[in-house]
Amino acid sequence: MEDLIESILDYIRADYTDYAIMLNGEWGSGKTYFWNHKVRPKIEAMQVNGKRLTTIYMSLYGISNLEEISKKIFIETTQLMDKNIKKFMGSNGVNNIPEYAKTGLDMANFFGVTQNGDRLDYAKFFSTDDKVLCFDDLERANVDVIDILGYINNFVEHDHIKTIIICNEKELSTKLKNSNLEMKTFIATYLLDKENKLTMKTDKPMVERIRDTIEYVFDKANDYERIKEKLIGETFEYAPEFNYIINGLLMRFENYPDLIRFLRENTNLIVSTFNKSGTRNLRILKHALNDFKKIFDMVSKSYPNTNQRILQTMLIFTIAISFEIKAGKITKDKFININSNEEYKSILVSSRVFMDNRQFYIKEFDNNYYYNFKAEYRFFKFIEKYIRTRIFDMRTFKDNMEVIRNTIDTSQLPGYKRLLTEEYWKIPDDQFEGVIDQTLEDVKNGNVELIQIVKLFAYFIYFIKKDLIRYDMRTVKSVFFNGMNIASLTSTYCSNVEEELSQVAIEEDIAQEMEEVLAHFNEINLKLKDKMYHEKAEDIFKCIPMKMELFYDKFDKECMNIPIFKYYDSYQMFQRISCASNEDMVTIKEKLVDRAKRFTKEIEAEIPSIKKLKQIMDDYLDGKLPSIKIVLLQDFSNELAGIINMYQQPATVKYGVEENSTEQI
Repeated sequence: MEDLIESILDYIRADYTDYAIMLNGEWGSGKTYFWNHKVRPKIEAMQVNGKRLTTIYMSLYGISNLEEISKKIFIETTQLMDKNIKKFMGSNGVNNIPEYAKTGLDMANFFGVTQNGDRLDYAKFFSTDDKVLCFDDLERANVDVIDILGYINNFVEHDHIKTIIICNEKELSTKLKNSNLEMKTFIATYLLDKENKLTMKTDKPMVERIRDTIEYVFDKANDYERIKEKLIGETFEYAPEFNYIINGLLMRFENYPDLIRFLRENTNLIVSTFNKSGTRNLRILKHALNDFKKIFDMVSKSYPNTNQRILQTMLIFTIAISFEIKAGKITKDKFININSNEEYKSILVSSRVFMDNRQFYIKEFDNNYYYNFKAEYRFFKFIEKYIRTRIFDMRTFKDNMEVIRNTIDTSQLPGYKRLLTEEYWKIPDDQFEGVIDQTLEDVKNGNVELIQIVKLFAYFIYFIKKDLIRYDMRTVKSVFFNGMNIASLTSTYCSNVEEELSQVAIEEDIAQEMEEVLAHFNEINLKLKDKMYHEKAEDIFKCIPMKMELFYDKFDKECMNIPIFKYYDSYQMFQRISCASNEDMVTIKEKLVDRAKRFTKEIEAEIPSIKKLKQIMDDYLDGKLPSIKIVLLQDFSNELAGIINMYQQPATVKYGVEENSTEQI
């Protein structure tokens, strides 16, 4: 892959070129991703003849006329020309406007856009030796390919602009042959009839004679080859490095720690299933992983203790069914009449006897995707329906998951998971004592998530009251308390406590015993919340001042309605803000004011930190001579004062006491 990148860069570095280069590869193989993440950054980091290069990317997908390409170039360049162009040409000895500049000029005139000419750097606009054009999706344009290549040739031959064309030549060839096929067939048949060749006896089939006539009369493929030979100097075949691509696909899930951990642990299954699909379409794989996120989220939320093997099988099935349907390998109804895993398995058994198409296909599907992967549950109706119809059917989902939970062998699960996922009366008597002992050991060593320890304690109270286990309540409570303390070192904050505990019926006769454990859990959980927010604050605020775009993105998504300033040192915050650019300082200030107005109650806990930040800022400003930075910091301090004052209004405004109260807090 590095050799391919270097070959492209060699073309860019060349002093003089009158040809374009082509990057050829299958649909969905990652060509555009390769351009955006590998080639484009390196080109834009280059300097040629002392000028930093600028890339202009255009997808030709759906383009219906050449003027639309001009519009795209105009919009991408954002360069505008006006009537002062003649003044510039006259004073700089420019006689001819390059083809590249004509595009911008035509579009500027079309939109009626003008600028004050003396301020516009026309020399920079006319310059073509610092531009690199990239045309993508050539085969997906709705314009004759020959016309598009002729249009691009203006840039390449006349202006010598470095130009890269990305396409799928295999599909392009098919498109050239199949365009207006009905009309071509009609004319070819008419010509054969006129030449008395339609009924002539020959060894060549009629279909082949018509096809040959079409190719002879409408030889677009040869036209394409001729102009390609003139325009394209080199064609590079793109064969993606899958490990690099899969890493890029998984990075989009980095904000979902449980999901990305699971996907990274099962990368081999993703790669294996992708390879078994028999395609190189990474776009389908990307969509399949996006669909699996929805599935993973729903399973984790509603059935958090689902067997790992089941989740792995769901991953395989999601990817497999996506490729089978979206790559056009089967019609969508191949699985439509299969409603359960039992039906799926029965078809596999009967396929040994009956060889109808559906049974044969299902057998091949199973042999292909589950080869060397043993799993009793291999068909998920809710996933098949979701991929096929784009509807996530909650009823089907719950039906499937209940069957899975009640039928999958749980004997290999840790004892505490069996108690949480399996009705205790289904545990054989000769195994029950071992499950209890193992559970206590895991709790004692802090091997269980905090919220799960609380659930387990409810079970243990119930078992003690029913005399199913002979443990002293005080001893059990001590084990659980110590286990919670140890588990707190590795557990994460639980934000949906009520929802989690609703999965366990806490009856009145055990509620009193639960109070102390719940109080201890809530205390630890609040500390975990503080820890989580401290880590979040450190992660987000460290982006100031060097990674402001990342800061804005994370702050907007994660911090608007939480008191994040409470969890970060006010002095460090002032240092970071004061080191930011003037523009960023203004943006941060405006963002804080807007946030305080929208989420006044939610962020109230951070007001002491805001007061401290304002005091640090005022101490710094004291006695400083005016400068732009100082004035902006003073404005920042004033806005902080306004935010603080929002929490010093009469209690009537915030808490519904009568509005004529004037008492200030």
